[in-house]
Amino acid sequence: MSLISDTNNSEENGIGQHRILRAFKQAQRTKSAAVMPYFTLGYPDLDRSLSIIKAIALHSDLLELGVPFSDPIADGPTIQRSTQVALEQGANTTWCLHGVRELRKAGVDTPILLMGYYNPILAYGESKFIRDAADAGIDGLIVPDLPPEESGQLRKSAEEWGLVNVNFLAPTSNRRRTKQVAAAAKGFIYLVSVTGVTGARSRLSEDLAEIVERIRAQSNLPVAVGFGISTPEQAAEVGQYADGIIVGSALIDAVDRSSDKPAAAASFVRSLEIALSLE
Repeated sequence: MSLISDTNNSEENGIGQHRILRAFKQAQRTKSAAVMPYFTLGYPDLDRSLSIIKAIALHSDLLELGVPFSDPIADGPTIQRSTQVALEQGANTTWCLHGVRELRKAGVDTPILLMGYYNPILAYGESKFIRDAADAGIDGLIVPDLPPEESGQLRKSAEEWGLVNVNFLAPTSNRRRTKQVAAAAKGFIYLVSVTGVTGARSRLSEDLAEIVERIRAQSNLPVAVGFGISTPEQAAEVGQYADGIIVGSALIDAVDRSSDKPAAAASFVRSLEIALSLE
């Protein structure tokens, strides 16, 4: 775990940057890493998805909320299924923005990053989407199918409205790629732990700690690890060297196993929080 620098924590970087970095720093005081669960907006239906998110926000440092899309190429079977169900329930980009507004009105103050693919953003209208996302209370965007080379306009628009556009690195990213992504990064750097799609894994890469250190040599932003973390034990392991852990598929699985879905979600995220606790 790194000591997160204040050098990127100025208002000139935007309110989203400020809130995200503050969340990582606050988490660092009591936990080995920040807890950032992923959950699909609209799953298992529109109303219950918001109830679940409100429940997990109580035990989260940041939230990654997924916008359902018909072709989620970075996601494995569990999240693919959740997005398909959400689409069938009527979740679309407009509703997802509305859902975030409702969460804010309900008192959820946790930094929110909206994870979605570029086609729905393009269909909505890039400038309008950024404006409406900022108005809804979103702090940042995660667009997995938009590489840094093609994200210049989105990144510029996001920064104008106080949002950050989070970039990915993978275990296969070489030094040149790492330097390129680090130079453009805002908020935090999202390290994909495996070469593949999202989904629970029984084992994580043995090289993760080394990769995190390689990223830190190029950037003083927090490094959050996602894709594959599925248990509190794995979260605690990754939390020894990363600044944040992102868990999605295992959370959705926990929700699916229970009739009281908000309670099950809260219990699972709480188990991550406890596993990462320094106390």
